Amino acid sequence: MVTLLGLASALVYGAADFLGGAASRRAGALSVLLMSVPTGLAILTLISLLHGGSPTGSGLAWGFAAGMIGGAGLIVFYRALAAGPMSVVAPVSALASAVLPVAVGVARGEHFVPSVLTGVVLCLLAIGLVCMEDKQPSGSATRRRTLDSGPVLAIAAGIGFGCFFVLLREAGSSSGLWPVAAARAGGLVVILASVRALRLKTGGAPLRRPAGATLLLALCAGLLDAGANILYFLASQAGLLSLAAVLASLYPAITVLLARIVYAERLRTIQRLGLSLAAIGVTLVTVT
Repeated sequence: MVTLLGLASALVYGAADFLGGAASRRAGALSVLLMSVPTGLAILTLISLLHGGSPTGSGLAWGFAAGMIGGAGLIVFYRALAAGPMSVVAPVSALASAVLPVAVGVARGEHFVPSVLTGVVLCLLAIGLVCMEDKQPSGSATRRRTLDSGPVLAIAAGIGFGCFFVLLREAGSSSGLWPVAAARAGGLVVILASVRALRLKTGGAPLRRPAGATLLLALCAGLLDAGANILYFLASQAGLLSLAAVLASLYPAITVLLARIVYAERLRTIQRLGLSLAAIGVTLVTVT
């Protein structure tokens, strides 16, 4: 069951990330998240009511904490999708988000065969290869561009997602799906705080509101992301944390496929090598 739920969450996460990234390229990450996250919160609250179960203080607290960290990661991730090729950003963030839960699982006594450890090492090597870009002149401006590049932002986002995976697992299953709704509420708090900080920085300038097709993309991304969170939560309660997180982290396959079809994105040879190692590494971790 954990395998089926984990793979299903990866499928839905991948589609949600593609739609959210496409919308972010048109209207900006925060503008898109202001539409998608409340939409996800509304649907998650409704599903939690229909699913049953009584919310508990600890479950809501773990979920809210997971959502705050995951919300920060989502802001960075959408910015990364807008700044760099989706076919690079999505795999890098996924690898970073997979390694952290595996490390936590090992620390807690989850045992893995040598092939899993080999897979993790390959994933780390893949991150380095995928992040390699053409050489540019040195200087402070170049360093700032590097820190704000898609791959670097993707690593930061992946760390946030990895923390989200770990903390949401801690919520347990005694509260029904309410921890997932609490997680989305925590993410909304972070996003609203970020919007407030941005407005103070820009002198109160309003954000560009998504409209038309962009608004539709943002709303669909919110709905799909909410569904993916439910699927991951159920997977994490059905089996090992590390297995559920790694399976969920396979979502780049969908994002990359859609990016190739819609945007015809191309990769450098070194980046293709990195993605090949990533596929091998994630496969080694998954099939064991």
